[in-house]
Amino acid sequence: MEVGVLGTGDVGRALATGFISRGHDVKMGSRDARGEAVTAWAKENGKRASAGTFADAAKFGEVVVLATLWSATKSVIDLAGAKNLAGKAVLDVTNPLVMEEGKPPRLALGHTDSGGEQVQRWLPGAKVVKVYNTVGYAHMIDPKFTGGPPDMFICGDDPAAKKKVGEICQSFGWPTID
Repeated sequence: MEVGVLGTGDVGRALATGFISRGHDVKMGSRDARGEAVTAWAKENGKRASAGTFADAAKFGEVVVLATLWSATKSVIDLAGAKNLAGKAVLDVTNPLVMEEGKPPRLALGHTDSGGEQVQRWLPGAKVVKVYNTVGYAHMIDPKFTGGPPDMFICGDDPAAKKKVGEICQSFGWPTID
């Protein structure tokens, strides 16, 4: 499978490397296709890894991972191009948090909306599935917990996309609950 990853932070790198470990080809997208973070990751991960812009990664992936800070999410979606994500399962790994220096994170959205719903509105032609936003990046692939892995919650409107994301989670060692 070809996977696009939008975001070069810890979460994006962990999931991208996880996909490669399962035999998939991954293109990681960044604002700068020749930026240090994205090119270093591609070099470290061999022939199945490549770097590009957000639009390149969105076009490349049969499925696409959205792994950005909430404050950058809309901008990244705009740079990726909603048309490049239309019809694709988008794994929304974001958390709608406002980060301010010296303060604890706070919700960017109130209690009548969610990050997944907002991302779906920004990507009306995509099949957004909220996933992996309840666990730290170090545990996303092959989780090791006393008593085994907990369940991974997934949420979205498209049954086929949720099935695909559930299969991905299971390949990474996570049972899922919709």
